[in-house]
Amino acid sequence: MTMIEGEVEAGFEPVREAFEANFSERGDIGAAVCVYLHGRPVVDLWGGVADRDTGRPWTRDTLQLVYSATKGVTATATHLLVQRGELDLDAPVATYWPEFAANGKADIPVRWLMSHQAGLFALDQPVPLDEALTWHPMVAALAAQRPLWQPGTAHGYHGRTWGWLVGEVIRRVSGRTPGRYVADEIAGPLGLDFFIGLPASERHRVSRMVYDQSEVDVTTVPIESIPEEFRELVAAMGDPNSFYNKAFSVTDPAEIDFNSPELQAAELPASNGIGTAHGLARMYAALIGEVDGVRLFTPDTLESATKEQAGGKDQVLLLPSRFSTGYMLPTQDLPMTGPNSFGHMGRGGSLAFADPENGISFGYAMNNIIDGGEDLRATSLVDAVRRSMT
Repeated sequence: MTMIEGEVEAGFEPVREAFEANFSERGDIGAAVCVYLHGRPVVDLWGGVADRDTGRPWTRDTLQLVYSATKGVTATATHLLVQRGELDLDAPVATYWPEFAANGKADIPVRWLMSHQAGLFALDQPVPLDEALTWHPMVAALAAQRPLWQPGTAHGYHGRTWGWLVGEVIRRVSGRTPGRYVADEIAGPLGLDFFIGLPASERHRVSRMVYDQSEVDVTTVPIESIPEEFRELVAAMGDPNSFYNKAFSVTDPAEIDFNSPELQAAELPASNGIGTAHGLARMYAALIGEVDGVRLFTPDTLESATKEQAGGKDQVLLLPSRFSTGYMLPTQDLPMTGPNSFGHMGRGGSLAFADPENGISFGYAMNNIIDGGEDLRATSLVDAVRRSMT
């Protein structure tokens, strides 16, 4: 049996039970979950191993790369610039980043970048990975790129490009890299363990990811055996020219080792944030209320930042999705605790969000990356939080 450590306040015992079941029944190897209620932690749990090869245990201060849950932190940084009057979401991106105007993009507003409506999810020519990690070559390629649909007429998940696009706006407006801005304006004031661009001094705390690939290649399964709502996506997975595959092939090579020190030290504001579940939950708690004297968003900023901007069929993921300016909004397949919740999930299972109506914020991070197949780990935890609220 996996040893679970941490604290659970009375009434939230179902979360601990679900967390334990994630290890015994749903494949967790090392993980942490944290829940804040009205600005204070009521669940803070961790367990398992941070490195399966060495047996290093997961501890309170173990750090985990959380893939696209990073986008929620980067979105928060962007809205802080808006709140301070330094950035206008409805101004053209080219106002702040003049080179971006190339190839018919002069009128694309910042809002469309953040809500995946710009049609810039892929590149005609991928950028060598070692160059992409240095920032500027990828930014230059995106500035020159033509949109792959008429901006503002559709939305589709900019899984990798989003970080460079939004991050360059942050850099141009603030004069700081997105990782530095997050450190100064979010992580610092709140005392968060969260980094975009991991310092070498913190690497020893990072959990090593395990990739649990599905035993079945769904692209080889007879299409009639696939549920109808997923058939178009499965067909796209098998087509190298599909929007789905192009969106995740913007570097050469397309496959990236997220365990590598070079990758973790770079700044990828869409996908390589490294922190704790507690840090994520604490940040979201400070968006909807005060946490130890710190509140990041005013009520007006909160309302603006979480208002739906795009919804319906996602042209990249080929499933329903909903976005505000930077945050994911609840759908049938994205569990949160209330209809006005907002946050972001990450590849393989991580999830962080806030629910302003119920005063809940939530963070879950784990090192077993489950791609393909059914993954109920985050869902089970969110369901347990919901039961604890009644």
